[in-house]
Amino acid sequence: MSATGSESTADGPIDHPSVGLFVTCLADIYRPNVGLAAVALLEKVGCSVEVPQTQTCCGQPSYNNGDLAGAARTARNTIEAFEDFDYVVSPSGSCAGMLRDYPRLFESEPGWQQRARAMAGKTHELISFLTDVRGLTAVDTSFHHAVTYHDSCHGLRALGIKEQPRRLLATVSGLALRELNDSEVCCGFGGTFCVKYPEISGRMVADKASDITATGARVVLGGDLGCLLNIAGRLGREGNGISVYHVAEVLAGMADVPGLGDPTDSGGRSR
Repeated sequence: MSATGSESTADGPIDHPSVGLFVTCLADIYRPNVGLAAVALLEKVGCSVEVPQTQTCCGQPSYNNGDLAGAARTARNTIEAFEDFDYVVSPSGSCAGMLRDYPRLFESEPGWQQRARAMAGKTHELISFLTDVRGLTAVDTSFHHAVTYHDSCHGLRALGIKEQPRRLLATVSGLALRELNDSEVCCGFGGTFCVKYPEISGRMVADKASDITATGARVVLGGDLGCLLNIAGRLGREGNGISVYHVAEVLAGMADVPGLGDPTDSGGRSR
């Protein structure tokens, strides 16, 4: 792997920054292999990684449904768990985006808002952190499959993540990327959106599955497990044999396990 290996702050260069990994609920429960892949990638670019055991949800379900007090309680717990690290990194644009939104929850609490701003400023989605902060330009691994890539809404629109995963995937030996028609269109998951509007959500993911199938790729990748679980569920019901992986699993050389929703999928490697 190629990376710059250091960056500067007001206190000087950070050669081996400490990173608090925000694993996410979905990775912890459904796909621990994503967390393990994230740790492997972060360590290969010189980071010291810890996974705070007191972390819980990012608070987005509460926030999006108007329970701002509940979201603030979750945010306080997250800030206390992560604020002492040089960086906070998550393998999810959705969760990283929520952590960056924490200052909005404390407009009437200046002390907490200051702490929230400090943490938000050092919070990053995994792939953009590897490329934009640590300067990673290539990975030394192989994946001999034709793949397509789904851009998640939060990563794309809130964090500007689009070219970063594609640049790294271009260096994976044997991988052929077939771009997805309407790759920037939502898959229909949207957290509680799929619960509130199941008919609309179902149509959206059906369209997404159709576009994926049309590429001829046998693997679909993405950076958010919410999207990927939704897509894997639809593809599985259609029985077309397309596998689904988080992009970190491929970049870390850890996609040697069944894909999401595959018949023998048990979440990847044991925790």
